[in-house]
Amino acid sequence: MNVQTLTSPTVAIDAPAPIEWWRGAVLYQVYPRSFADSNDDGVGDLAGITAHLDHIASLGVDGVWLSPFFTSPMKDFGYDVADYCGVDPIFGTMADFDALVARAHQLGLKVIIDQVYAHTSDEHIWFEESRSSLTNAKADWYVWADAKPDGSPPSNWQSVFGGPAWTWDARRRQYYMHNFLKEQPQLNVRNPAVQDALLDAMKFWLDRGVDGFRLDALNFAMHDPKLTDNPPLVGNGKRTRPFDFQDKIHNQSQPEIPAFLTRLRRLADRVGAETGRARFLVAEVGGDRANEEMKLYTEGHDRLHSAYGFLYLYADRLTTELVDRGPAMWPGVEGEGWPSWTFSNHDAPRAISRWAEGRDEKRMAAMCMLLLMCLRGNVFIWEGEELGLPQAHVPYDRLVDPEAIANWPETLGRDGARTPMPWRHDRLHAGFSTVEPWLPVDPRHVPMAVDAQEADPASMLHLTRRMVGLRRRFATLKTGGMTMLPAPAGLLVFQRGEGDDALLCVFNLSHEAVDWTAPDGWSVVEAVNVAGDVTDALPSLAGLLLAKSG
Repeated sequence: MNVQTLTSPTVAIDAPAPIEWWRGAVLYQVYPRSFADSNDDGVGDLAGITAHLDHIASLGVDGVWLSPFFTSPMKDFGYDVADYCGVDPIFGTMADFDALVARAHQLGLKVIIDQVYAHTSDEHIWFEESRSSLTNAKADWYVWADAKPDGSPPSNWQSVFGGPAWTWDARRRQYYMHNFLKEQPQLNVRNPAVQDALLDAMKFWLDRGVDGFRLDALNFAMHDPKLTDNPPLVGNGKRTRPFDFQDKIHNQSQPEIPAFLTRLRRLADRVGAETGRARFLVAEVGGDRANEEMKLYTEGHDRLHSAYGFLYLYADRLTTELVDRGPAMWPGVEGEGWPSWTFSNHDAPRAISRWAEGRDEKRMAAMCMLLLMCLRGNVFIWEGEELGLPQAHVPYDRLVDPEAIANWPETLGRDGARTPMPWRHDRLHAGFSTVEPWLPVDPRHVPMAVDAQEADPASMLHLTRRMVGLRRRFATLKTGGMTMLPAPAGLLVFQRGEGDDALLCVFNLSHEAVDWTAPDGWSVVEAVNVAGDVTDALPSLAGLLLAKSG
């Protein structure tokens, strides 16, 4: 890795921070493989993203989050990193990345990139050296352990993608650990030298102008060095993998992780202070203890700025009770971190298909976009969400996601959420590429392409721009508090902010019209799925934003 070793930070953690541009921001997630193919090989690339940054900027969002584009054998499509400081040729060159950042900044967009610090690819040079012997310089950079006397793995830990979290390596005559694919060996992030190397990688991208990082699978970054067996998980939740049967308290979620996060925050604050441009760190934290770990990783002023919540990502239904869990988790007390929310992403089926329950998907998409913009915290829009794309159908013979293939037909969400972005309704493969894409374009997406929606003032695309604009129009939506209010069955009602700046948010999540009238002193400033004036009932999937009158 061609980067310089970091020196100790010269700026204290509690130094005055630059303006917090990220608080209440709207960020647009791009999956590079699926966004736009500029060189006609069927795979999206950095130049394709740059060519369409104007579309992203036109939404009114604050920035763009790029899923991995780093050098990788693509066993897990870039989340198996072989070089933290390299661009995979399938996506282009470092010059392409620099051009993307420059153009984004010209358009007023921040650039957030993924970092994967829990594991690497087995083709990373660190792992190649680590596996070569028991005594090499990087022998302790990954998690290695001897077999039990009977030759079985060192513990009962299971991998997310199925099977034991241990693979035998004949060269070292030991097992190595992997929480995901066997091609994704677990880094020993307890090792200070590993932490230093990861900080060097982070500094490399900061020096290239990125504005922040989404830190993947962060609660997997450390393990119990005693290799204690995980106990069975108590409960009767859905279990499609051996991983689901364990209470995962020893292969993840270790108490030493926050100290590593403090090192990351020091570096981000140092660079932010030196450049006068704040950097943003958001954790991806999933799993059985996500709620407590998100708060732990963001509390105070020396850890991460925000945590990326999974509350909505795998929910089968959108209910008042579901939304109520957000402000209950993040009430806004002193020293608390800041939440980030998304309804869909590259790992989960698209929300409108999960939540429509036979109702009109365009109406569901419109209501969900307004709801997303009304939540307290940062919000992420998944590519295609601005078009109201439903979950794509990908036939079994076109699946590429290792989890979907291994667990067919139970976990189909990732490929169906990652299909190519439709740009032109009148072009082959919806204008994504001139050749067969890496995943097929769903025929239902073609008439929903960007060009078709640009020409239709009533389209979801134009509605999305209006909804995103609400966060610029009303500061209360960016940083105000959130208070759940009593409401008739089927209605979701909450207030953002206090006093004259307060906003009232009302949504009919049910399948039927529900009686409701606006309280005195409030007037509607935005409405979706409502024809004419609001009188005494809200139709199904209606959404309202009201402000104080006069």
